[in-house]
Amino acid sequence: MRKLCLLAVLLGVLGPAAGQKLFELNDGEFHGDPPFLLEEGWRPLFNGKDLTGWHGQDGKPHGWITTRGVLWERLLAPTRLIPVPLPGDRMLNGTQGRANNLVTDEKFGDIELYLEFLIPKGSNSGVYLHGLYEVQIFDSYGSPEPMKTSDCGAIYHRWIGNRGVGGSPPSRNASRRPGEWQSFQIWFRAPRFDATGKKIENARFIRVLHNGLSVQDNVEVDGPTRAHMNLPEAPENPLMLQGDHGPVAYRNIYVRPLRPIVIR
Repeated sequence: MRKLCLLAVLLGVLGPAAGQKLFELNDGEFHGDPPFLLEEGWRPLFNGKDLTGWHGQDGKPHGWITTRGVLWERLLAPTRLIPVPLPGDRMLNGTQGRANNLVTDEKFGDIELYLEFLIPKGSNSGVYLHGLYEVQIFDSYGSPEPMKTSDCGAIYHRWIGNRGVGGSPPSRNASRRPGEWQSFQIWFRAPRFDATGKKIENARFIRVLHNGLSVQDNVEVDGPTRAHMNLPEAPENPLMLQGDHGPVAYRNIYVRPLRPIVIR
């Protein structure tokens, strides 16, 4: 009985009961379950059934599908992702792993973004905040080389004068094996403009967690990165998922307004 009473006390301290507010955990750290299950204010951008709320870049057909499961075959098809032929809560860039980039109908300013992705061996994608500033997705698993701006978790470089300029490599290699679900949690601050529309402050990635590990911290982006949408920098712009660089699947895409990271 004493143990049961102690357990009840701990549950009261550690977890919210029905009707109570969720945790306040916005300290830029990993907390086990995804943040949309633990904290207030998150909402989904993918309804888990179809691609309502999304469209192809430049108004072209996008070619993405939804599926209830994604198959990866290490020996028989290590560079492919094969969808279960039923709609569901994963989105995939087509059965051949090549599709138009996928863009949200909605525009965002300062946001926190959480999403999960899966790639096969050697594949490549990217998450473009504001459609302009890329957090790279790449099969960097097991790489012995120093991390580059083309590795997973990087802020990709700009393309100026036919060469890569700037960018920010991930501070560590946090990549999981091909065929395993991975996650990004991103705190993003939009560029700032004065009353005349002149940019007075660059966009900034406050923090990026890759599989719960910090890989970017307070990175300023002085302009759009390579392969960005044809959009001007602005206080608000859409989110874009790159679909034309190899097979990729996404699930659990959630956003909420940016909140200051809590210093504990």
